[in-house]
Amino acid sequence: MFNFVKTIDFLEPTVIQENDIRYYKFGDKDKYYPSVTSVTGIRSKKSIMEWRKKVGEEHANKVSARACSRGNAFHSLSEKYLNGSLDKSDKDHPLAWYMFAKAKSTLDRINNIYCLETPMWSDYLGLAGRVDCIAEFDGELAVIDFKTSTKEKEEKWIENYFVQETAYAAMFFERTGLEVKKIVTLISVEDGSIQIFEKYNLDDYLQLLKSYIEEFVSAKTNE
Repeated sequence: MFNFVKTIDFLEPTVIQENDIRYYKFGDKDKYYPSVTSVTGIRSKKSIMEWRKKVGEEHANKVSARACSRGNAFHSLSEKYLNGSLDKSDKDHPLAWYMFAKAKSTLDRINNIYCLETPMWSDYLGLAGRVDCIAEFDGELAVIDFKTSTKEKEEKWIENYFVQETAYAAMFFERTGLEVKKIVTLISVEDGSIQIFEKYNLDDYLQLLKSYIEEFVSAKTNE
């Protein structure tokens, strides 16, 4: 059993989708904030479009649907495991179950969970989103992101992951006053390997996040 730590009640947002961008509105606020995923995806959007054009829409849709299904199932299994609701009926997605089983010993390094699939926002950043997990990882408070991949990823490919996780760290601090010590990216790979990236230099990624936001705003202005 994992220990859960109570802080504040996090509001469930109203969510809308507009031009492939997700927006969140919380409580009686008069504005919608774009999702941090939409903002941090701004730099990869062009390369994704080029890849789709190269392989063809039909193949690209199949690959994307498979990755989405695998990722959603893995997230669900990880969440259920951490909150103690996992059962045998959750083996419906064999690949995701295999990848979860390989990741289980890494998930066991998590405890004292503050957030699990929790929505939050930042008025300072003008962003919102739903964080996978905020908890202690090896005894240090961390934003923990659960990812899946067909093949192992090189660190230089996933800067946007680190930037996104830093955004959640900033949101959590703004909402609770608690400082996250590090960000942790956990990637379960189809071959059974587990990649773990731990980063402590959050100020550097916060500056990168601001540049991502500027690019996003510029792109929206020029549409």
